[in-house]
Amino acid sequence: MSYLFAPSLRDTIAARCLAFPRVAHEGNELTRAAVAITLTQADDGSGQAAFLLTRRAAALRAHAGQWALPGGRCDPGETFEQTALRELEEELGLTLPPHGVLGLLDDYPTRSGYAITPVVAWLDGLGEPRPNPHEVASVHHVRLDHIARDDAVSFETIPESPRPLVRVSIGEQFVNAPTAAMIYQLRELIAGRVTRVAHFEQPVFAWR
Repeated sequence: MSYLFAPSLRDTIAARCLAFPRVAHEGNELTRAAVAITLTQADDGSGQAAFLLTRRAAALRAHAGQWALPGGRCDPGETFEQTALRELEEELGLTLPPHGVLGLLDDYPTRSGYAITPVVAWLDGLGEPRPNPHEVASVHHVRLDHIARDDAVSFETIPESPRPLVRVSIGEQFVNAPTAAMIYQLRELIAGRVTRVAHFEQPVFAWR
């Protein structure tokens, strides 16, 4: 499957986001947060579409060194879209206008006390990422055709939980939930499928 970075792909994904029957977390027991799933052109000269994935800085107090989508907790009065775009600018130096947002995916409740809203956005010709070294160790362009492969997503079991754990392979490394769950739902959305992911487990090291 090929996903060329082109207006036709943007239109397709925007339409699927608009039609997506999103499931929102209800209740106030979890802290609200949002992440940006930022679609842009791959950096390998292929012309393929990709999304931006980061490695968190090693000095961070929480989840240091883990794979993550740019994001964070919502400030008072912010929408999920505003939070995601603010965090994208703070972490990667990318300023995206509100019309760059294509839609929202399902909320994912985490073991560490957050309800995370994924915000799908389109980055077109707005410059290269400039990672904030205090928050981001590295930034990666992950091609959509790579996560579309049958072997890109795997499901595991762990003795600590009856829930299945989802992983997404990035080269020779694995991304775990919650990030993996959101990437998996993005993959399914782009393929025209509605797949729920809130039931997928996180590895034990991400529970706190």
